[in-house]
Amino acid sequence: MRTMFAVVLSAILLMGTAVSAQEIVIGVATDTQILDGFTTIRGLKLAVEEINAMGGVNVAGKKRPFKIEIMDTRDCEPGVPTSEALLVVEKVILDKKADFVIGPGRSEAAMAALGIVSQYKKIYFATNGVLSPRFHKLIAENYDKYKYAFRITGESGRMVDEGIDLLDIINSKYGINRMFIMVQDVAFARAGAEIIADKMKKKGWEILGSERYPTGSTDYSSGLFKAKNVGAQVIFIMGDMPELSILINQWNDLKVPALPFGNYLGPAMEPKFWKVTNGKGAYTVVNLVNAGNAPSKATPWTMKFYEAYEKRWGSEPEGYGTATGYMGPYILKDAIERVGTLEVETLVAALEKTNLMGVYGRVRFDPKSHQIIPSNDPEEGAVGTVFQWQNGKRVVIYPPKIAMGELILPPWMMEHWKMNKK
Repeated sequence: MRTMFAVVLSAILLMGTAVSAQEIVIGVATDTQILDGFTTIRGLKLAVEEINAMGGVNVAGKKRPFKIEIMDTRDCEPGVPTSEALLVVEKVILDKKADFVIGPGRSEAAMAALGIVSQYKKIYFATNGVLSPRFHKLIAENYDKYKYAFRITGESGRMVDEGIDLLDIINSKYGINRMFIMVQDVAFARAGAEIIADKMKKKGWEILGSERYPTGSTDYSSGLFKAKNVGAQVIFIMGDMPELSILINQWNDLKVPALPFGNYLGPAMEPKFWKVTNGKGAYTVVNLVNAGNAPSKATPWTMKFYEAYEKRWGSEPEGYGTATGYMGPYILKDAIERVGTLEVETLVAALEKTNLMGVYGRVRFDPKSHQIIPSNDPEEGAVGTVFQWQNGKRVVIYPPKIAMGELILPPWMMEHWKMNKK
């Protein structure tokens, strides 16, 4: 009798342990081969390991661990249709039993995925890519349908504002006001180019021309010659394809007397960019979107994350996606623990009330569009980061509150000015 009682009691205790340890599944449906997706996954894994090591997420008094399930959408590969990415988003929900979804990186695929997460009522975080302003505008315009989606990162409209602010600083210091635009032919880059051209014209800048390049392009010399011949002082660049490192190599080889200003320049974000370009990437300016992706002291958590990432992966945070991927589980944990449930409607309301100091500043959301609220002050909102490659290092030069150095112009650009003055 005692033996039977012990067996039953052990079974009950084991069942209780199993229930309390039921995993909370974060389904990741993104392009795992590009920088944004790769670094997002690394950031997610680091955060989940930290949270689980502390016992997991407290759901109404029961500790539950996070689990990550990853599926490759290939949505950033040339020629892969959006429909394929959507099938993967649906599979991560149905086959992997995801409680939460991290979506595709390409804006076109991410916007199309809004309908799927709405259908299945799954909270959906945009942590990497998805830079088109149209994403959060769609949520605001169709709130009741798309309220399950939140973008926890910056977007191209905000990045353009940051770029304009920095260009104003450069203009006031050096008198620079002539721009040529070179962008990848994708939604976020086209939108950024249009906004920058319009706003800089209104500020008295000359927009001397523009070029668009299909994903996978490997020769930019024609556009660079145009920029050089018309006397551009800034080459404004937006794109995420790895081949843009070739653009920077050609810029250096041709000694184009203009500052390469990557308001999103995927390959130049990575620590290995210096070696990939054999140092020819010197003086390149890069907008990393969020603080934490390069060394700075934006918040007390910034360098703590930076050092933990380097220890875990044997590399500095590679670029966009690392800090936002890392913050995703922490934002979910904060919301779940405040309301004590995974019930989706309750969590939507809880996420709208988020007020969490994170790696890249205070995390708060616009309650209608679910866009993270940006600021140049980390005490007030999510802070962006612009750095410049200097002597093999990524030196943060903007915003002023977190800057670790100042901008340096390429020496051949300075020589060109001196010759023209003579």
